Amino acid sequence: MEHLAATLLRLLGAYLLGSLNGALLLGRLRGVDIRTQGSGNAGGTNALRTQGPLFALGVVVIDIAKAWVAVRVLGGPETTWLAVGCGFAAVLGHVYPVFHSFRGGKGVATLLGTLLAVSPLLLAGVLGVWLVMMMLFGMVGLGSIVASAALPLLAWVGVRNAWLDSAALGPLLGFGVACALLVVWTHRANLARMRAGTEPRAKRLWLLGRLRGRT
Repeated sequence: MEHLAATLLRLLGAYLLGSLNGALLLGRLRGVDIRTQGSGNAGGTNALRTQGPLFALGVVVIDIAKAWVAVRVLGGPETTWLAVGCGFAAVLGHVYPVFHSFRGGKGVATLLGTLLAVSPLLLAGVLGVWLVMMMLFGMVGLGSIVASAALPLLAWVGVRNAWLDSAALGPLLGFGVACALLVVWTHRANLARMRAGTEPRAKRLWLLGRLRGRT
């Protein structure tokens, strides 16, 4: 019982860390609530579109850092179920922050912070998938969904090729599947706009779109 209580306290601490939403904290210093602007999402993409690059950079740094702290301090240095559990708790805290009426962001930056803590190689793979999707389609939401969905496969490939410790496979697969489902859920409005053909594109990263424009 004592071990269970300690584990639950660590998970709760990770959730509370995740609830420290970068966009909303920095927004308070600026006197704005970005949930009332742009897409209404308290995340890095909406922060960039409504408040500019420096504000968005601060948001992303906070949201990545809090997940790293949650995993490495509360979860421990090894990739265990507790470590990824703390990472997922931080992601949930970002999406449903107790300090901000349970209205937060979509969890992507916090997911990246968790991967930075448990496996920089996996982080590089996920970012690579996201970048390819951005160059092909130019949609941040679609890139985030596909990159998150690729996480379990990347974890399996990493273990099969000895890039990752085989003991980490179970926790990483569990974390990857849970995060992929959560990211799809948090991007459901993006999926609706994609079906309607109204989802905006990041034209600077949409390489295929630029190439088409030249032909």
